[in-house]
Amino acid sequence: MGQKFYQDFKLGILGGGQLGRMLIQSGMDWNINFSVLDPDPNAPCHSICEFKTGILTDYNTVLEFGQSSDLITIELENVNVNALKELVRQGKKVFPQPHVIEMVQDKRLQKNFYKDNNILTAEFLLVENKREVVAQKAFLPAVNKLGREGYDGRGVQLLRSEKDLDRAFDAPGILEKLVNFEKEISVIVARNEAGETQTFPAVEMVFHPEANLVEYLFSPAAISETVAKEADQIARKIIKELKMVGLLAVEMFVTKDQKILVNEMAPRPHNSGHHTLEANLTSQYHQHLRAILNLPLGDTSIVQASAMVNLLGEEGFSGQAKYNGLEEALKLPGVYVHLYGKKFTKPFRKMGHVTIVDENMESLKKKANFVKSTLKITA
Repeated sequence: MGQKFYQDFKLGILGGGQLGRMLIQSGMDWNINFSVLDPDPNAPCHSICEFKTGILTDYNTVLEFGQSSDLITIELENVNVNALKELVRQGKKVFPQPHVIEMVQDKRLQKNFYKDNNILTAEFLLVENKREVVAQKAFLPAVNKLGREGYDGRGVQLLRSEKDLDRAFDAPGILEKLVNFEKEISVIVARNEAGETQTFPAVEMVFHPEANLVEYLFSPAAISETVAKEADQIARKIIKELKMVGLLAVEMFVTKDQKILVNEMAPRPHNSGHHTLEANLTSQYHQHLRAILNLPLGDTSIVQASAMVNLLGEEGFSGQAKYNGLEEALKLPGVYVHLYGKKFTKPFRKMGHVTIVDENMESLKKKANFVKSTLKITA
């Protein structure tokens, strides 16, 4: 790609949150110029790139933004796909491709994709409104998910029995059979334009019971070699069937009888890959750049076992963020703190994450619990 590529090339990112911030931080290593569009003038990316304020779902705004970039990527899915399709028609490269973003925007389309491609997923029904959910009470216990615009635990309701039906969404969505799973795992897979594909080893996720956000992550996942191999193959199959270029996180359930059911996917850097910055030979952010720039994909081998703790705003606090216990956490060896540049906190807002590495899994878990209980974000 030569010197001209590194001097003149501009990569546009739709979304200016923490994923975009870490992507830019990785791209700085290669002298890549970044332009970012986000509706929030104080978004985490605003101070480290060419930053433009605008609505990501507005056709003209996205179209105009994309025309000033050589290649466009995303750090969240809620963007105007029709504008991206027009940019492709105009000769711009958009990775992941608009058809992938369009499918991931709607969980109903995602579920049908799994079904059509013989990829195991939880039993589900498509529902149009609350009345249809109530009519399917015999299907309970189940999870009611909004088809569109649900993220970070929003747009998901657990319906265990008839008394929970009042919480059902009165909008198009899915009713998904509640899975009695043993573990939740994630496999991140990358594919470049040449068709080269590479996966990261599966990680294990532990979710916050109230916020439905990842609270802990452990790498590698404590699963059998057979399950790990199957999960790897599923992720590779999905990205190949989609003909997708970029990075894809595939979240899966491992059931009590060791079956793997695909839950959801995200075509971008993902919360379940933050640890790779310190714990793998190639980080998910460098891998995403390699994939969309059609460079050779990096070695994803694990350097050390790791844990990742999400730093969420404490309940009961809203206002200017204060980081309590930071010095105590940093006294531990193998602790890496990443703050996202968000000035204000609110309950369960993602404010940063901590990666912990250690040779010993028991010691690793002790450190992760210490960080979780010590580093608190208040106002």
